[in-house]
Amino acid sequence: MTRLIHTADWQIGKSYRQVGDEQKRFRLQQERLSAIGRIRDAARIQAAQFVVVAGDLFDSPTPPTTAVLEVLEAIGEMEIPVLVIPGNHDHGAPGTVWHRDDFQRHQRQMAPNLQLLLERQPVELEQAVVLPCPLLRNQDSADPTLWLRGLDWSALPQQKPRLVLAHGGVHGFSGRDYSIDEEAQAGANNLIDLDALPAREIDYIALGDWHNLKQVSECAWYSGTPEPDQFDQGEDNQRGQVLQVELERSAAPQVQIVPTGRIRWHNIRFRFNSDADLDRFERQVEELTAGRVARDLLRVEVSGSLSLAGHQRYDQLVSDLENRLLRLRLKGECQQAPEAAELEQLTGRVEDPLIARVAEQLQHRLQRDDDPESEQAAIARAALCELFRFTTR
Repeated sequence: MTRLIHTADWQIGKSYRQVGDEQKRFRLQQERLSAIGRIRDAARIQAAQFVVVAGDLFDSPTPPTTAVLEVLEAIGEMEIPVLVIPGNHDHGAPGTVWHRDDFQRHQRQMAPNLQLLLERQPVELEQAVVLPCPLLRNQDSADPTLWLRGLDWSALPQQKPRLVLAHGGVHGFSGRDYSIDEEAQAGANNLIDLDALPAREIDYIALGDWHNLKQVSECAWYSGTPEPDQFDQGEDNQRGQVLQVELERSAAPQVQIVPTGRIRWHNIRFRFNSDADLDRFERQVEELTAGRVARDLLRVEVSGSLSLAGHQRYDQLVSDLENRLLRLRLKGECQQAPEAAELEQLTGRVEDPLIARVAEQLQHRLQRDDDPESEQAAIARAALCELFRFTTR
C-alpha cells in the first residue's frame, strides 16, 4: 500500500488586496505559510511516504526571494519527497521562479527533498510512478494530459500504482460553483479531458486549480486549498484541507480528508425587522467567531431597518467587528427608520430651535416623498440619524 498526501493551490504570496489593513493582509499571507507546517504534521501523523503539490505553489510566477526561502525552509522540514508541478499562477515558462538562480541554488541546500517536475515524462519513485502534467505557460489551449495518450503503458513498472499530477479544469465540471470562483478560471484553457485517459492504466489523478474539495470521478480528486481563501459559496464549499490517499495498483484509491485550515471565512444573511434583532445579530456573529480575534472574515448580506437609536448601536457593532475581524464585508444596507418618539424628541427641542427646525424640515421631506426607497428619502433619514447622534452624545 502506497500512502501519500495530495495538496494544491498554496498560492504563497497571495496579495489579499480586498483587505484594507496592511497588518491584516500580512496575517493572512503568513497563515498560508503556516499551513505548510500543518501539511508537514499531517504527513508525519499519517505516515505518508511522499507529498504531491498539484500546481500553484506560488501565487505568482515571479515571487520575491524572501517568499521562496520561506517555502523552501518549510518544505525541507517535511523530510519526505515533495513533488511539485507548476500551475497557471506559477507556470513553468522561461524566466519564472523555477528557472531562477535563487530558487535552484537554495533548493539544493534547503529542500533537497523537493522534486520539481517540469518535464512531461514518467517519474519513478520507490512506491509509485508519477505522471506529471505541468503547465508551462499561464494559459494553454492544449490539454496538459495530452502526452499521456501516446504513452507506452506497458513500459511502466507493472506492480507500482500510477499517479497523474495535473492542474486545470475538467470537461463536465464547469457549472455554477466553478465559474464563479474568482481564482479558478473556467474555460477552454488548461482544460483536462479525463475521459480521454485510459482509466485502467491510472490509479489516481491528483488535481489542482479548483479551490474547493471535489471528487470528479472514482479516482480523480481536487484537494482544494489547504488554507481557505474565499467566503463560502454555499453548496459544495469545503476548503482548508489536504487529502491522504492510499493506493494499490489496479485498485480504487482510498481517500481521507485531513483538515489543515485555520482562518475561517463566514457568509450569512440577516434582516433587521426591529431593534430587538440587534441582540440576535450579535449572538449569531458570536456563535460564528467564538470570540476569536484576527482569525475570521465575515460577509453579511444585510437588509431591513432600525430606529435611529438602533442604527446608532448597529454602527457601533459594525465598527467593533471591523476591528476584531480580519475583514468585514457588508452587502446591502440596513435602513434607518426613525420612530415617532425619536422624531418628536428632535422636533420638540425648544432649547435647540435650529436642530428642531432642521429636523422638522427633514420630517416633512420624508412625509412628502412617495418612494421611501428613493435616494432623497435615504439622505433625509441619514441626516436625521446624524442629528440624533449629535444630540445623544
